[in-house]
Amino acid sequence: MDAHDLTAAYALDALSPDEAEAYERHLSQCEECRAQLAELNEGAAALAFGTVAPAPPPRLREAILDQAAAERSNVVPLLRRRWVSRGLAVAAAAVACIAVGLGVSLSQSSHTKTFALMINPDRTATLQVTGLAAAPSGKTYEAWVIPAGQSPRPAGLFHGGQSTTLHLRGTVPKHAVVAVTKEPAGGSPQPTTHPFYVSPPA
Repeated sequence: MDAHDLTAAYALDALSPDEAEAYERHLSQCEECRAQLAELNEGAAALAFGTVAPAPPPRLREAILDQAAAERSNVVPLLRRRWVSRGLAVAAAAVACIAVGLGVSLSQSSHTKTFALMINPDRTATLQVTGLAAAPSGKTYEAWVIPAGQSPRPAGLFHGGQSTTLHLRGTVPKHAVVAVTKEPAGGSPQPTTHPFYVSPPA
C-alpha cells in the first residue's frame, strides 16, 4: 500500500508497530502527508470536544490527572506522540461509529503496551491487551466498567502476559469508561490502586 494512503490509519493508531515506524519515516519527508495529518487531528479534536461528556467520578478524575502529570515529563515531538493525542483521535472516531450503530474499537498505547477495547452494538465488550507484563505473585489485573457518575463495577480478572483477550462481564453503558488496575489475587470489589489504563468514554 502507498504510504500516502496510511495517513488516516496512522491518525487512529490502527497501524502495526512496523507500519507506523515506516510511515513516520515517510512523514518526515512528505509535507503533503504532514498537512493532511494535521487536518485529521484538528477535525478529531473538534469532534471529540463537540460532545459534552458527563463528569467522571472524583476518584477516577484524580487518577487521570495523576497519570497525565506523570506523562508530562515524557512528552516528545509529533512523530512519537503519547497515547493521549492518539486517544483523542480514536475517541472522535468512536463517536462517529456509535452514531451509525457499528461496533466501536477504542485503542490506546503506552510504550510497548497496547489496549484495544471493542464494544459491540449490544454493548458487550472485549478488551485486548498486548505487551503487558504478567502480574506478580499475589497480584492480578482487574478490569472495571465505570458508568458516568457511578462507582466502578468489576468486569473481569486477567493475569497479563504477551497477549490477553478479556470478555468483560455485563455491558458497557454509553458514556462509561473502562479502566484497569492491579489488585490482590482474587480481585477486589472496588479499585485499591490508581488505574494505569482508562478508555475514552464509550
